[in-house]
Amino acid sequence: MAPSLVHLPNGQTVNVSPVFGGLFFKANELNTHHGEFPPGWTVNLETEDSEEDHRTEVDSRQDEAAGDSPYRRPQHHIHRYRKPTLRNDTLFLSSISQPSSSDFKPAASPARQIAMMLWATLWWYFHQPPPNPHISTGTNSKIPEAGRPKAEWRINIRREGIFRGRNILSKLERMGLISSEESSVGADVDERTGEGWTEMFVSQRSFWQIDGRIFLFTLSPTTNSPFPPGTPHGGSRPGSPSREGGTLPVRPDVHSETIAQGLWSPSSPSGVPGPFTSASHLPTFYPPPPAQYIMTHNVRHPIRPKPPRQGETFYTRYTPSIGQYLSFRVASLSSQSTTHRGPVGSTAANFLPPNSALAASTGVPNLGNMCIHPCDTDLLHNWMNNPRVSAAWGVSGPIATQEAFLKNSLSNKHSFPAIGCWDGKPFGYFEIYWVKEDQLGKHLGGSEIGDWDRGIHVLVGEEEFRGKDRVKVWLSALVHYCWLADQRTERVFCEPRLDNERFIEYLQDVGFCKEREIAFPFKQAALMKMARDSWDAPVL
Repeated sequence: MAPSLVHLPNGQTVNVSPVFGGLFFKANELNTHHGEFPPGWTVNLETEDSEEDHRTEVDSRQDEAAGDSPYRRPQHHIHRYRKPTLRNDTLFLSSISQPSSSDFKPAASPARQIAMMLWATLWWYFHQPPPNPHISTGTNSKIPEAGRPKAEWRINIRREGIFRGRNILSKLERMGLISSEESSVGADVDERTGEGWTEMFVSQRSFWQIDGRIFLFTLSPTTNSPFPPGTPHGGSRPGSPSREGGTLPVRPDVHSETIAQGLWSPSSPSGVPGPFTSASHLPTFYPPPPAQYIMTHNVRHPIRPKPPRQGETFYTRYTPSIGQYLSFRVASLSSQSTTHRGPVGSTAANFLPPNSALAASTGVPNLGNMCIHPCDTDLLHNWMNNPRVSAAWGVSGPIATQEAFLKNSLSNKHSFPAIGCWDGKPFGYFEIYWVKEDQLGKHLGGSEIGDWDRGIHVLVGEEEFRGKDRVKVWLSALVHYCWLADQRTERVFCEPRLDNERFIEYLQDVGFCKEREIAFPFKQAALMKMARDSWDAPVL
């Protein structure tokens, strides 16, 4: 297996290369910006094939002649991982390379650091080409493959290596990262036996519904560390020794004020932190509060959490198929353009020498994250006056029209407006809303809608970012955000106009199904629905 580069959603990159006994994950940021991950860790990843995978026609004829024997045990073949399998891959964390104790304090919570490394490993694993979901058994061997039952893609977690710690697996299970179908307490009083923890696994579906902010955090610099405590990204080298025996002051990093790499520094010059910003060097995820109910226009619904702030990025993810980072931020009424300070993909041009270690860094200033774009009202003015967009949204006219439209959207209590970006370049306008208080909720019955179900409105304004491949990615990303934002959200709706057949087809391609048609005063719409339990993963 060739080495591969993993782009984490916080902008960090990790190199994966085969080593004796497994795979080595190396955090690239340590070479240039002393990142938050340990320098590296090794996982043991292997595949266990059943005897059926190695059988030949001769074996089958011999078995038929001999008949079934009650003393014959099925044999298994274990080999090194080559490509993902549906249920037969097993991994454990075998070793960790820790950073220098003179630069960083040990992790305050080793279990969380282990969870962070396991999460990053799974991020890599579930970006691999998915295995065939159809399963074969003796009862369906003569059925065409397309008609055979499907199973969830899982990877097994073995209680070996680092995972043999007394409480490690139980903590990972409580974090929601690993699961088991064995839900009993267990009758063995000796916890060292590991009873109940021998068949742990992570499914693709559950992994993609876990918010990465639970696991991505930073290590705290030590008092004498050359790395500034306020941000994980300071000067790239400690001070040089002076003739007097002391240390010369560290020259300021020329990039420290112009980039927000890795976990997006809280001292970002834009003043708007990213979704992984943490000045306390702790995870930035918080569970939703208990539900409280109010009435709005005779509709009883929960009090909604405050949306992110104007200009704040609330979702970011690298998409291998496009080679760029997709991000969504809240729209802003500011007359100043919102400068992108997050990571950009490797396809963006930069001005560093090709042999520079910084040239491969996704956070270095380049055309992707230094371009000055129009402010959001100007963007909407241009997009809404496009005849294609105006026919669907009806918000064309002078810029005052779009400004009033955006102000109204930002003041709405059950939705918020967002700007989608590819490597920081805006491409479209979106609205994410709570269905129950929306006009769509009036057309749905009690069983059709839940308290936490959400809906989306979409608009692609930039012609260069249109096309089926990109639509599938950003459409599935919006659904992905809805699942991550609140675990109580069970359905996501979209109600495109009925004659927008191409977009309806795109919705169906990513997993939406058409429930029925709805007659709004202003359009005849197709009610499209996506259920959480039928969703596997975002389009990569």
